[in-house]
Amino acid sequence: MSARPLIVGLGGTVRAGSSTERALVCALRTAEAAGAETWLFGGAFLATLPIFDPRPGGATAEQTELADAMRAADGVIIATPGYHGSISGVIKNALDTLELTREDARPSLQGKPGGTIITADGWQAAGATLMALRSIIHALRGWPTPFGAALNAGAGLFDEAGECREAKDAWQLTTVADQVMEFANMRAKP
Repeated sequence: MSARPLIVGLGGTVRAGSSTERALVCALRTAEAAGAETWLFGGAFLATLPIFDPRPGGATAEQTELADAMRAADGVIIATPGYHGSISGVIKNALDTLELTREDARPSLQGKPGGTIITADGWQAAGATLMALRSIIHALRGWPTPFGAALNAGAGLFDEAGECREAKDAWQLTTVADQVMEFANMRAKP
């Protein structure tokens, strides 16, 4: 790990200004305030990714950029809307792209902390999606943080400046970022 941990944020929707991407940006700001370098792969980037094709030689520049960023990352924060009880297709496609790292000494998210942020129009979808994302992080050999943020997006989460309207939501996003930073820093110790 470098002097400043690199925390990669992956999330949002293809809709500009989505509540999911705004939540991710809030968490990344917390990581930056704690000394991290951050890299955001938001909705505009996710929209450029083709459906992942596992055949050799077919990776696009964007897919390679994402895989390289995850290779360099000391931790990751993944934010997804809850769509029909699970993560969105664009987030799943981005995570499938990590298959490009399968031959690496540390493939996928091996040994990296993974923070989880879910936005959904209701608690049932938020809970089911949180469990699905935590399972995926495990499958990618990452360490889901003990706390995962679940935000009910039905009531407008953010003000015009992009700040959380509710203190409880800000606390959740801060806690996710703090735990990713804590685990990244612990992993860096000899």
